[in-house]
Amino acid sequence: MKYRIISVCAMLLLIGGAMAIGSLDAEGGEPRVHQHLTSRGPDESCDCDGSELCTHLPLVILDTGGQKIPGEPIIDSANNEIGYTTTAEGEAMLSAHISIISDETRNHHPSDEPDLESDTLIRIRGNSTRHFDKKSYLLRLTDEDGSYRHEEVMGMDAHYEWALYGPYLDKSLMRNYMWYNIAGEIMDYAPNVRFCEVILNGTYQGLYVMVETITNGKDCRLNISEPVDGTTSTGYLLRLDRGTDDEMKDIETFTEYTYRNLQELDIKYPRSGSLTPEMIRAIAQEFSDFEKSLYSYDYDTDDYGYYYDIDVGSFIDYFIINEFTTNYDAGHLSTYIYKDIGGRYKMVVWDFNSACDNYVESTLTPRRFEMQVNVWFYMLMKDEYFVERLIDRYHELRESYLSGDYLAGYINDVVDYLGPAIDRNFEVWGYTFEEFRPLQPDERNPADFEKAVRQMKEFIYDRSAWMDEHIDSLLQFSHESKNKKFNH
Repeated sequence: MKYRIISVCAMLLLIGGAMAIGSLDAEGGEPRVHQHLTSRGPDESCDCDGSELCTHLPLVILDTGGQKIPGEPIIDSANNEIGYTTTAEGEAMLSAHISIISDETRNHHPSDEPDLESDTLIRIRGNSTRHFDKKSYLLRLTDEDGSYRHEEVMGMDAHYEWALYGPYLDKSLMRNYMWYNIAGEIMDYAPNVRFCEVILNGTYQGLYVMVETITNGKDCRLNISEPVDGTTSTGYLLRLDRGTDDEMKDIETFTEYTYRNLQELDIKYPRSGSLTPEMIRAIAQEFSDFEKSLYSYDYDTDDYGYYYDIDVGSFIDYFIINEFTTNYDAGHLSTYIYKDIGGRYKMVVWDFNSACDNYVESTLTPRRFEMQVNVWFYMLMKDEYFVERLIDRYHELRESYLSGDYLAGYINDVVDYLGPAIDRNFEVWGYTFEEFRPLQPDERNPADFEKAVRQMKEFIYDRSAWMDEHIDSLLQFSHESKNKKFNH
């Protein structure tokens, strides 16, 4: 494979990574599906005549009837984003048609019989990603009568809503795929993902990742209950970000009211049709009660401790994954927290597009820990019990899913699996190596795919070495000298 970064060290890491994958899968229960390990890889023996696209990856064909997909940013004369485009009828989503060809026993071609065919609503999604040439999309599968249609997609459990993410800023193409899957091995839940290639209105768009959106669902997604009729009881999912256009779903809680949190919290589940004003008030009050307890002098006491409200392991894993990858949107943007009826709050990861030092400004200058300043972790890190558990868990994960062997092998295996799809993608988007260079200073922008992969490997090596040496320094945040006014 032309993109493999060859060295004796890399080969040893690949062997070690493959061994680690096998041993870790054998230890658990139901294994997470990693597409590049379970699906058919590149196969040059396809008996097609070469007259059309031939790919081992699932193929997504979208047809909008020539209409523009809404959701493009609207920019005013002062270069401010003031809204998003809509359909001619003023709707946020456009009715379109989707065909998915994903038979794992053979290669796929646009002329093949679809394995799934459906009407769909579609819009451009994301915040900064809306401004990229390669768009990402939100899909909601529908029946002819417009009702939502739950379908399995590429082997993922049935649901009606999906995100079709187009790697653009991430020139390694794999950050979201890789870290969702690894987080899914470590935590209770992380979105399931599949690589695919996309054709829109007859034009090839390149490599994409189909992603489960975060909501509840049968046998998939978050294990939280639906609203109980006639009550305010429900499982719920909250998002800390920029808020939503639906004012009913934006809630004010203790940390926003007291300016400890400068972002907005909104209810992502239940959806608007199931929410009542009473339910919204109950959710806001319950979450405020948790935050008030966390920020009180009793935050670590036997009577009122935060550990009665949260799944401590979930918060620790969330901290480690996002700190390891320097995914520093986490904790104040694209941040999801959920709770079932009678359960404890848990975290779920989202959006690694800018992770692994892929922000405009380097996350490694200076080297640091950052997650401890974020709204809930600011108080959690004051507790020595929490910090010691976090350090122990970090060392445990460095022997498994965050080991250098496992991660290097994972990257190499993904590159091999994608095969010729990499070249096809950059036949369309290869100009970005020269024309889209947002990282500063300029030398941080990779010159080609091979360098993008090498850059991520080097980041993982450097970051893990630094964290190994400095992880114990997190104890400073729980030291008595810093927390006399909080601790008894």
